[in-house]
Formats: sequence, structure tokens, C-alpha cells
Amino acid sequence: MSHDHHDERPELTPAQITAALNPPPGRNGGDLVVETLQGLGATTVFGLPGQHALGMFDALRRSSLRYVGLRVENNAGFAADAYGRITGEVAPLLLSTGPGALTSLAALQEAASASAPVLAVSSQIPTAGLGGGRHGYLHELRDQQASFRDIVKSVHTVRAASQIPSAIAAAWESALTAPHGPVWIEIPQDVLLAETTLPVVTAMDATPRELHARPELIAVAAHLLSNAERPAIIAGGGVVRSDASGKLRALAERISAPVVTTFGGKGAFPWEHPLSLQSWLEDRHTTDFLEDADVVLVVGSGLGELSSNYHTFAPRGRVVQIEADAGKLESNHPALGIHADARDALADLLEAVTPRADPAAAERVAAVLGRVRERIAAQGLTLEQHLVAEIRAALPDTSPSFWDMTILAYWAWSAFDARHPNTMHSAQGAGGLGYGFPAAIGAAAADVTRPVLAVSGDGGAMYSLAELATARQYDLPVTWLIVDDGGYGILREYMTGAFGETTGTELSRPDFVALAESFGVPAVRTSPETLADDLAKSFAQPGPSVVVLPALLRMFEPTHL
Repeated sequence: MSHDHHDERPELTPAQITAALNPPPGRNGGDLVVETLQGLGATTVFGLPGQHALGMFDALRRSSLRYVGLRVENNAGFAADAYGRITGEVAPLLLSTGPGALTSLAALQEAASASAPVLAVSSQIPTAGLGGGRHGYLHELRDQQASFRDIVKSVHTVRAASQIPSAIAAAWESALTAPHGPVWIEIPQDVLLAETTLPVVTAMDATPRELHARPELIAVAAHLLSNAERPAIIAGGGVVRSDASGKLRALAERISAPVVTTFGGKGAFPWEHPLSLQSWLEDRHTTDFLEDADVVLVVGSGLGELSSNYHTFAPRGRVVQIEADAGKLESNHPALGIHADARDALADLLEAVTPRADPAAAERVAAVLGRVRERIAAQGLTLEQHLVAEIRAALPDTSPSFWDMTILAYWAWSAFDARHPNTMHSAQGAGGLGYGFPAAIGAAAADVTRPVLAVSGDGGAMYSLAELATARQYDLPVTWLIVDDGGYGILREYMTGAFGETTGTELSRPDFVALAESFGVPAVRTSPETLADDLAKSFAQPGPSVVVLPALLRMFEPTHL
């Protein structure tokens, strides 16, 4: 793995010098790519081969890297995204050029929105074709990296073999510097294929820069929180990504501050804790409570559309915002903006605050949750609540779950108890369809000892069907729950509400059970009554499985309209 910047440079032994002077024959630019990835600590890579990238893929067989190949580049991107989220490590994604590269764009947008460290290594047309001339190479784009520059954290172009290790190390450091995110490297076909006599790449240094809070800002924030009468905390995805849930809990308990987690921050605070407002953010009762706070500490969230009840949240007290992405500081609300990694800043705050006791805080939390429950209960949505409870009952506590953009997932954002940090993930960052199943494949590749759950609607499932072959090929323990309502359920609901009728929302679809079985994946048609049992059976058996639930679900009424 990477070394501290202050380490003395290691001296080579005579044997290492001999090895450097006599590199093994038959290596090419692709070998430099995989050697650098290994030197940085990578163990697993995702991707899809293509003509211009074959030098990279050929080199894989001369390495110890494990390759997980998906059937669509966008799905390979989703798998890498989930691997990065689950492990906190860089997930290399090997791609071809032009159409192959561009097909990954939606996945990279999700990785950027959710701060997942994906390192995309794309091939390019031969060096002679670079520069925007119209040479007519297969897959040629005038400026391939321009398509990615708006999405990724950094772009790195290689034009010679000796540039490969440094470009990958720079990208690696960028991906892991808070906030994590996707990065883009492109290497021309001829550079990947050309034989090299450069020595084998050994350990590389790509230590991410640390992001410390400025001490004078911590002092002001600690003063505000210590003297608040009604403090509250909004915990976002940054708390989960920086592994700061323990520090968050300690701070909340020290100053008696109720905590609500955003949908990206699920699991950052214990669901049943007396100070837990859970994650009912799309609810006016929660919004009212947060508006009534005299100091609101926002950690690791930009308070975007979903986290602010669709921008209806109008805080009346002071806002303190700790955020690793400088662009999100005060982007929606005036605040004491602290540009820092969540874990680091929470540790500083924990030392600086004065403890404050407030026996009434837990009572106020219970009252809000009671009002939320009453509001939902009045809408007669027992089926939806039953399904969320059944999934929670069947899913092992430490198993990760990945939720596509589908009605059951929107319920889960608010109502599902993620019992551990970093176990519940969805595509709510960018909001694209097709995330759940390929992401679950990436998580299963990261840890094959735990069953993984994916949840999709039938519309979203159609984006990912090809990956049934991937799950079977690598024998990954992914259970895919497909809620089949014959269309894009949420769009059906939106259009009916807005226009009185729907257009383009109704879908013909396959027999998902028969289809899964044709891939050699066991499948079962379930019902609300048998769902928990069928899921539990699927989790208990090795390898992939599919559970199909025919059901027409409804969303709870919004409070922001």
C-alpha cells in the first residue's frame, strides 16, 4: 500500500537492482498499468475488454489481479462504484475507447454524486490520431476526455509508457482525497501494446492529502453547539464514507443533540437510539423540528434536494456545515462552513465542546417520530410498510443492500433500518436506473462471505439482465429482488398526479423467473406473505438467486408540495 510522505526512500538491495536492470521479457504498456495498480494495493479490477484496450487485458493474466468482467460498461462502473463504497479502497475500472468508454458515463456520474473512488482506465485510439484531427480511426472522438471532464474529479492523459505509473498514482491519490470520487485515465492503443524494457513497477506512493479543519472554525462551532438550547445534527454520506459514525454518536450524546441521517447517510447513527430521528427527511414534521433548532450541525451533506425536503427546509437557527467538498459549502444555506473530512472534524469538535445535558431531547424526538408514524398510518399503506419490515427481518444485519430507483427503495430511504454503517446504498446520488444489481455484484466481489441484496423494479431490472450471466460466471452470493408492477411505477404515479393519465410508463416484460433460470440462476415467484421466507432461503444458499414479487406499490404522500 502507499507510504507516508515523510518516510525515507527505501534503498534497493543488490538483488532488486539486478531485477531492475534485467526486467522479464514480453512486457508491454499494459503490464505497466497492472503492475502500478498492484503496487498501489489493488486486488480486484472490473471492466470489459475492447479492441484498443487489449494490451491491458492481456497483461492481466501476467498479474495477480482478480478480474471481474461485466456485460455492459455502465454496469461495470456500477460494480466498481459499490466495491469502492464497501471497501473504501480504489476500484479500478478497465474500459475500451469511444462507445465502450462513453457507455460508462452514467455510472461515473453516480460515483461522483456518491463520492465513490472509481479509477477508470480507458484506452484511446493510437497516438497518431490524438489531437482532434479527423483520421477515421475506429471509436475515434475529437476529444474523448472532454466527455468525462464534467463528471470525474480529475483527468489524466498518457502519451508514453514512462508516464503510465505516475499518471495512475496521481489519479489514485485524487480518487482517495476527500471527498472520494471517480477519476479518468486514458492511454493510447499503441502505448499499451508497445513492448517495454522499463523495470517492473514495485511499490508506488499515492498518499491522499488529509483535509483538516481550521482550528479557529472548530472553536466557533464548539462554542455554538455548547451553548445551544436546541441543537440538532443532520448526518450525511460523508459520515459513512469517512467511517465517523462512532465519533458522531459520541458527539450527539455529549451535547444531547437529536440526529437525522440523510438517505446517503443511512446507518451513520443507530436507528433505535433515543436521539435518533431516523431518516424521515421527506416529512414536514422532521423539517419543522430541524427549523426549530437554534443550531444545526450538518456533517458530510450538501443539503441537496432530497436532504432538504425538496428545498423547503428553511433553518431559523445557525447552521454549521462540515463538508469535504468545498463546492457544497454554503451552496444551499448560509452557514459556518468548515472545509474538512467528517471524521477529522468530528474528532476535533468532540474535544472542544462542553457537555450539555438535556433530558427532554429524547422526549422531543419520540414526539416527532410519533407524528410521522401517525401521518403515514393515515394513508393506509400497510403493504409497503410490511414489505420493508419483511426485508429487514430476512436480511442479515451485516449484509449490504443495494437499491435501484424504485418505489420500494424510496420507502427504504426513509423507513429502512440500516443496522450498520456502510451497509445500505442506492443510486440516489445521480438517480439513474439500473444500479441495484450490478452494484450488488461489485459488493459481493469485495466480500464473498456475506450474502448481498439487490432491489429493483421491473423497469430498472431490464437495464441489468445481462449481469445474471456475470453473477453466475463468478458464482457471487447476490439475491436479486425484482418488484414487478408492469411499468415505471413512480413515473406512473407522478404522471397520473400531474396530468391525469400516463404516457410511456407501461412495459411488457419477460417472465423473470424463467429468464433467470435460463442463465442457470435459481429463481422463485414470491408474495407479500412468503417474502421473508423466500429471501431467507435465497440468502442461505450459495451463489446468485432471483426473487420476483408481483406487487403494485404506492408512495406515501409528500409534504413539500
